[in-house]
Amino acid sequence: MVIEDIPLADALNEEACWTAILDRDDEAAGPFVFAVLTTGIYCRPSCPARRPKRENLRLFRTAGEAKRAGFRPCRRCAPDGVSPADRRAETIATLCRRIEEAEEMPSFGDLARDAGLSPFHLHRLFKKITGVTPKAYMAAVKAQRMRGGLSGAQSVTEAIYEAGYASSSRFYEHADGILGMKPQQYKAGGADVRIRYAIERCWLGMVLIAATDRGICSILFGDRQDELLADLRARFPAAAIEAATADFAGRVSEVMAALERPSLAGRLPLDIIGTAFQQRIWQALRTIPHGQTASYAEIAERAGAPNAARAVAGACAANPIAVAIPCHRVVRADGDLAGYRWGLERKKMLLAREAGSAAESEPAGERISGDVPPNVRGRRGQ
Repeated sequence: MVIEDIPLADALNEEACWTAILDRDDEAAGPFVFAVLTTGIYCRPSCPARRPKRENLRLFRTAGEAKRAGFRPCRRCAPDGVSPADRRAETIATLCRRIEEAEEMPSFGDLARDAGLSPFHLHRLFKKITGVTPKAYMAAVKAQRMRGGLSGAQSVTEAIYEAGYASSSRFYEHADGILGMKPQQYKAGGADVRIRYAIERCWLGMVLIAATDRGICSILFGDRQDELLADLRARFPAAAIEAATADFAGRVSEVMAALERPSLAGRLPLDIIGTAFQQRIWQALRTIPHGQTASYAEIAERAGAPNAARAVAGACAANPIAVAIPCHRVVRADGDLAGYRWGLERKKMLLAREAGSAAESEPAGERISGDVPPNVRGRRGQ
């Protein structure tokens, strides 16, 4: 095959790719490389070399495809090597690991020097990749340590200092957002916290809906009422768990409506608690539009942990709030549905329902944004 006979790749959007080449943007049009007929060289979209004439371009999904077609790699942008986007993601992942492993939280200036970036560039890049600022990420890590420390510490004050807070007042200032309940209550397994629940039948079987005064803390599917209630009690062993009365009907109606119409799920007020990593994954899950899916690897990349696909599966399995945190939209790279905490059959049914409703237009004000609403517990101040 001669180079001139190679057609443009059908799977690529030619207009989007050409715009990405003009803008030198490796991420705007998805992964691809472009080859130039007159030079026989293929490049990344971000290559600093002079832009070729459009009629001389050929597009390929991967560098391997371009090489097999007879083109050779550019020496300036090294399209066969690690991409700039991957390098940036690895830089941020390294900083995240440093924050998570540090006995004392590093300063923002230290993080910028380690990354070889200006503070402004680091702040922008960190938020773009992880979805939160470095300050918010450090706060989440300290909060995670605090939650873990409370169960074994002799006192709440001891756990506060071990978690890295400079003073107890700094912790108590944000305690509601960190724990979703007062520290002593969390340490005691939810003691003095009132959780109301209702169990209803829906098209997915039985569903348990539980909420604190702040918002929904559990949406669980099952086949038996006693198993659903046992699951809830295991999560909050010391909480005052009681069957809901008539005034809970509004909350139940909101959830049932979201089960019928996925676009409404993003409006549910949530009260959730998770580790720093789980919060990043759950936030990434909420960016998947209904009617679409994403792989475990894609979610790991969105959360700034590209090598943590297996850990993403663990975070999905730990998700206590079905549908509103849509772990059912995560599949394997080959499209296989993999597992689901509430059964593969329910996962299939949810995806089928969403695929059928995705084409329907959403009323104004009901579009799901890419951000987790501020009333999701554990993220205040992020």
